[in-house]
Amino acid sequence: MSFLDALRNKILLGDGAIGTLLASRGFDKQPYDLANLLDPNLVVQVHRDYLEAGSDFVETNTFSASKIRLSHSNWDVYELNLAGAKLARQAAGDDKYVLGAIGPAGKAMEPIGPLTEAEVFDSVQTQAAALAEGGVDAVLLETFIDLHEIEVAVRAVKAVTDLPIIVSKAFIEDGEALAEGLAQQCGEQLAAMGVVAIGANCVVGPQRMVDIVRQLSEATGLPILAFPTPGLPQLVKGSVVYDTKPDYFGKACGRLIEEGAGIVGGCCGTSPDHIRALRAVVDHGVAKREAAQAKVKSSTPKAPKPLLESPKTNLAQLLGKEFVVTVEMDLPRGLNVNKVVEGSRSLKEKGAHLIDVSDGARARLRMNPLSVSKIIQDEVGIEVMMHFACRDRNLLAVQADLLGAHALGVKNILAVTGDPTNIGDYPSATSVYDVDSIGLVRIMSRFNEGVDLAGNTVGQKCAYTIAVAFNPLAPDLASEVDRLRRKRDAGAHVVYTQPIFEIAHVESAVKTCRELGLPLFIGVLPLRSSRHAEFMHNEVPGIEIPAELRQLMANAPDDDSALRAGIEQAQKLSEKVKTMAQGLYLMPPFGNHRIAEEVMQAVL
Repeated sequence: MSFLDALRNKILLGDGAIGTLLASRGFDKQPYDLANLLDPNLVVQVHRDYLEAGSDFVETNTFSASKIRLSHSNWDVYELNLAGAKLARQAAGDDKYVLGAIGPAGKAMEPIGPLTEAEVFDSVQTQAAALAEGGVDAVLLETFIDLHEIEVAVRAVKAVTDLPIIVSKAFIEDGEALAEGLAQQCGEQLAAMGVVAIGANCVVGPQRMVDIVRQLSEATGLPILAFPTPGLPQLVKGSVVYDTKPDYFGKACGRLIEEGAGIVGGCCGTSPDHIRALRAVVDHGVAKREAAQAKVKSSTPKAPKPLLESPKTNLAQLLGKEFVVTVEMDLPRGLNVNKVVEGSRSLKEKGAHLIDVSDGARARLRMNPLSVSKIIQDEVGIEVMMHFACRDRNLLAVQADLLGAHALGVKNILAVTGDPTNIGDYPSATSVYDVDSIGLVRIMSRFNEGVDLAGNTVGQKCAYTIAVAFNPLAPDLASEVDRLRRKRDAGAHVVYTQPIFEIAHVESAVKTCRELGLPLFIGVLPLRSSRHAEFMHNEVPGIEIPAELRQLMANAPDDDSALRAGIEQAQKLSEKVKTMAQGLYLMPPFGNHRIAEEVMQAVL
């Protein structure tokens, strides 16, 4: 019987986890896919153990064997996948089936992350071609989160082979998202991709997967795959451990078949014992898939609730209507924020519209910017533009912290990639960079639509005013402009520049932002001394101070005179900025609010 015939006419039982089984038997390299070349006999034995437990098919040990995941190694990705397919076929023989396993890239695609569509397409295409040559019966794209990445992967597989394709998404455990019909919506999109089956795997146990399978069944008449984990994991001595008993797993998975699953098996943490228990349930014939489907099809999906709109920020209401002045205040090393609060209060009295708070600029240890932003907004009554760096947070923490900021009323966010930790106070600290500033903009834009990156509702539409950085003096200006265009497309609302000291550079930035349809805040930094000017010009990337201004600062007879000259030059530039841009972004030295207030006199 061909794989497609089997798929249409019987319940197919797959295998369980491969990597953890390899590890338990002594293979200690990462990723586990390397065992295809380093310990092929062990891989064959793992496949045979699942087949002896009752699996109708096994998956190749190639989930992570992609160009992207192995980009920093010298392994031949094609050979790794080819070997994986041949080992699985050796174990399965002619009586059982082999599915070529391909996992997600492991990094977010544009505009969330750095990966391009072309890179994902090429990586999946390479894996699929090798797996097809190795003799697999079908290709399984599993544990994907991003629907767009799945669509790209499907196209990549189809570009090199006519093999049947099964797609499986990982659904985060979220009762509210399920209640709003997320799985059904995703199922409809997956089924439209021209695949032979769709499904869900990983993240949740069999009980939590029941509602997911039910909704997928409502979305399509295609066969449904269900590969849950054996319950919830726990961390024991640095290893992720599942303790769900095989008998329970087998019985609980029976409900998945009742709700419409036609392909069942296990994901992370499952073993041949779990599959053996599930085999007994399938052979017992308790589950009647056709009757279950008929029952499910008669149900009516719950319509999603309309999302409430969050109030817009004051800044959002000012953009394009009034010239905005914002001032950046330096944060202290410790707990005393009195100077920042009092300086912000004075700036508000003098007419500033906004206070900017940086996020670990130059990788220096400072108080969390959200804490200071909340204090300023509460005690002074002026909105804050909180800078938010990607350096210190993974994708989960980025979204969690942004939602927390919004809940606290801090909704003006400047998205920055962040300086690497190796230049700062703790050079041995780890830089994360799950996403860059473009991805950060897209995340906030999604929140403004009322959903997170996984498509789960956040309860209401957020109201972030999203700011982004632009350097008109970048060494590769074409690339900088392209990044700004992508930030706009991702949902940016306003642009900030780094400090500018020449009107020609202001004109360049204005022209670029006008073409992109984005409001622009020009960065102005009053110089305090000749030493300050030389440092900024020679040692700070992206800063250029004209020779005339540096000479002016050098000719000052003393520091007070130099500071006065710096303030006067900043005032003159600010007057011109007011006629050209939509806002002024002041960066006074040492966060000295009095210097900023003197410059502000020229525009307020």
